[in-house]
Amino acid sequence: MNPAAPGPATTPGPATTAGLSAPSAVLEAEHRELVAAFESFVCRELEPLAAELAESAEQPPADLRAYVRKRSAALGFYAGDYPEELGGSDMPFTAVVLLHHAAGRSGCPLAPYALAGSDGPSPLLRHGTPEQIERHLVPLVRGERTRCLALTEPQAGSDAFRLTTTAVRDGDGWLLNGRKTFVSNADRADLALVVAATDLGDGAGPTAGATAFVLPMDHPGLRIGQRYEGMSGEPLFELTLDQLHAPASSVIGGEDGIGAATGLAMDSLSRGRLVVAAMCDGIAEYALRLGVEYARERRAFGHPIGDYQHVQEHLVRTRAEVEAAKLLTLACARLVDEGTEAPENAALAKLTSSETAVRAVDRALQVHGATGWVRGHPLEYLYRYVRMTTIIEGTSEVQKVIVARAMGLG
Repeated sequence: MNPAAPGPATTPGPATTAGLSAPSAVLEAEHRELVAAFESFVCRELEPLAAELAESAEQPPADLRAYVRKRSAALGFYAGDYPEELGGSDMPFTAVVLLHHAAGRSGCPLAPYALAGSDGPSPLLRHGTPEQIERHLVPLVRGERTRCLALTEPQAGSDAFRLTTTAVRDGDGWLLNGRKTFVSNADRADLALVVAATDLGDGAGPTAGATAFVLPMDHPGLRIGQRYEGMSGEPLFELTLDQLHAPASSVIGGEDGIGAATGLAMDSLSRGRLVVAAMCDGIAEYALRLGVEYARERRAFGHPIGDYQHVQEHLVRTRAEVEAAKLLTLACARLVDEGTEAPENAALAKLTSSETAVRAVDRALQVHGATGWVRGHPLEYLYRYVRMTTIIEGTSEVQKVIVARAMGLG
């Protein structure tokens, strides 16, 4: 799923929470100019475009998303952590995390599309052959093409690699059969990354683990099936693979990639979870800002409602949790830049930030009362949208299992 749009078109307002200083600022200082440049781009170019969207539009049209993606790539923000020779900006991962946070807290529904998400370049393709990198990864980094990931199956969600989709040796290629579900961006993607259990054709069944294939969306045998619509309007799709013949050149990594998809995917999960954590931190900060502003303006019984301790409780507790979550995310991102990509660190950050974002939006909506509950208010949308963040990139329960095992439990 695509952890993207923060809500219907809104006027973001200032980027800070009521001008308060934040403990996390000490970890942001190194990349402050980059973040400020991104925020200027959002304010100068994306907010006017967002203002033209229909109030009922929860998903920006595909052509507008494509324009934002390409424009951001030209400015060096999109897929900034990829090497310059591939079209990226060689950014450290901490900078990428801070950009995703800035996009979430901006409140601009187009800002997340200016950064690489589930339709952008995939770390899986970093392990591709030189030909695959040039043919597929470079256009994705430059924002010229998009992709989707076909991994989840009807009976394989959290247990993602218990696959029934199979890839069997077929001459000089592979024969793929199976069904994938909850695939985001399938209707707009140029190519699909398909993960299948590998059968070497020796009669022993799928013994070589999982293998990842890169296929054009119009490849014979690959078909978009049922369409689903999430709570926040995000469309998801079913993909069917029916006697699909995949050439040997479609195996990501070539011969070395056969059976290696599990390890390659697990290596990329930590970064994906930290990106989701950063987005959640930004959304939580945006919700907090909306709550504080409303508490200062709305009056009841002759006073601003922010004078009342029950309202203060919602907002102060949220601020404490948001700062703690953000510090954890930034600390984990810095460890990645230093060469430490411990899965339990990313799991802790994703668990903390996603659960914090859900609570932050819930409390901000409670402060707003009926005003925030009405369709068209950004909090009403966020209330539906943010719930998916505790599910994508591994559920909260999966994150707890990862951390528990790192603690020597289970």
